[in-house]
Amino acid sequence: MSRAFPSSLPLSRHRIDRDHDTRSDPAALDRLWSSDRARVLVLNRGLALASTGSDPEGWDGFGEPPANRRTELALLRPDELGDDTADPDTAAGPVRLYLGILLDTDDRPTGAPVFAITVPDARADALVAERPGAAWVNLRLVATELDDSAAGVFTEALAMMNWHAVSSHCPRCGATTTVESGGWVRRCTVEGVELFPRTDAAVIVGIVDAEERLLLGSNALWENNRYSLLAGFVEPGESLEAAAIREIAEESGVVIADPEYVGSQPWPFPASLMVGFMARVAEDGAAGERPDGDEIIDLRWFSREEIVDPDNGILLPGPSSIARAIIERWYGGPLLPRETASAVVLPADAAADERPVPSGSGEG
Repeated sequence: MSRAFPSSLPLSRHRIDRDHDTRSDPAALDRLWSSDRARVLVLNRGLALASTGSDPEGWDGFGEPPANRRTELALLRPDELGDDTADPDTAAGPVRLYLGILLDTDDRPTGAPVFAITVPDARADALVAERPGAAWVNLRLVATELDDSAAGVFTEALAMMNWHAVSSHCPRCGATTTVESGGWVRRCTVEGVELFPRTDAAVIVGIVDAEERLLLGSNALWENNRYSLLAGFVEPGESLEAAAIREIAEESGVVIADPEYVGSQPWPFPASLMVGFMARVAEDGAAGERPDGDEIIDLRWFSREEIVDPDNGILLPGPSSIARAIIERWYGGPLLPRETASAVVLPADAAADERPVPSGSGEG
């Protein structure tokens, strides 16, 4: 991937050819599933099986994660899954989701097809027991420890399996649906209509005032020392830019001008796409700033010095979020752990570099 801003977003990384053409060929999918090179990412309750590593103890995704960690996902052969996953894509078996063909570091196909399957609790326990050092890991907590291939397949699989979990019945008539196209389509058994996975777009905005300060908010659902960018879902019939202006005004009373797109990141918790913007406060746009009192309970402007002050007592979004990436983009470089923050020297061009959970201030 390019080393531009999107490459700094952990869940936007990928190294897989999604191989759209093969999805519609059941015989080809069966051949790939039976090949010696086939591998399967195993999910259970939204977690993935890892061969090494585990969720960081005592860390929930805000603030700084433990350092010097490495997690590797366990990509199993189909014959390692067990009898209770032997009959995929039927009423009695799990969805066999075809993720695509892994690419090498030069983005060339390796010929290794990758699938994903969700297993029941009993099999999940057995898979860990059979593999010393194995664990079930949360994407949000280990994303930055994964390489591009692992981050991409985990994000893709989790988003799709979240959709399957709520799509067993047709939203039009309530009839059951069947799985087609390698797990990328469900079809109503009564009306025959195809149902496709959905993604909910949400905007998240880095707001800068005339003094180059960044606006952060604290969500009503969080402890009061947690702050992030303001965010919210795009409404029907609304452009991304209009949603950014509306959401910021609703949640903070601040009026922004000319929001500029900087990048996007999937956020499959359960099905969002976080669309990041930077924006400046419009003239007199900060005069009436106030938290909405519903989603946002506090608003604070931070200078670059204040954001890294070890005595500020706040927790910022973790490194898996686009919120963190946008904050660091405004800051001009990585935000170092609190114990080393006092030694930070701001980049010389930081002030010139203005180049991000929906519905309220969120990790995203």
